[in-house]
Amino acid sequence: MTRAHTLADLLQVGEVRHLQGPDEQRALGAALVPALSPGAVLFLEGELGAGKTTLTGGLIGALGFDGPVTSPTYALMHAYPTPSGRALHVDAYRVRDVQELYEMDLEDLIADSRLSVIEWGEGLYADYPDAPILRLEHVEGLGEVRRLTRMR
Repeated sequence: MTRAHTLADLLQVGEVRHLQGPDEQRALGAALVPALSPGAVLFLEGELGAGKTTLTGGLIGALGFDGPVTSPTYALMHAYPTPSGRALHVDAYRVRDVQELYEMDLEDLIADSRLSVIEWGEGLYADYPDAPILRLEHVEGLGEVRRLTRMR
């Protein structure tokens, strides 16, 4: 795969891809990194177990972090050091009001990160209108296959 200059070069709004298993989810995450500018915010949607954290692992791994990337469901945020700067992984599933995240200095954390990936971040969409939104879904009857759609 050639290096994309922008995310639109790699994945158009409305485009759908089918990913066969976790390896393809991680590979797509890694392929997206060159198309995401420093300081980018990326939103991930999808039901539990759809592969949001797996895709995030590919993104963060491509930035040079070689440890495990885990869901921040209970911690709300994980920060990963990478050679190109911090990667922030946020899970807003348990947040009742996005103000809770802002009280945890979310805005400053995002501003100081190479990449911020936010799961379940619908309440933040208006604050980051240029941030792409990717939706991952199970494909009924196809086991580990996930449908990825670029929503914005």
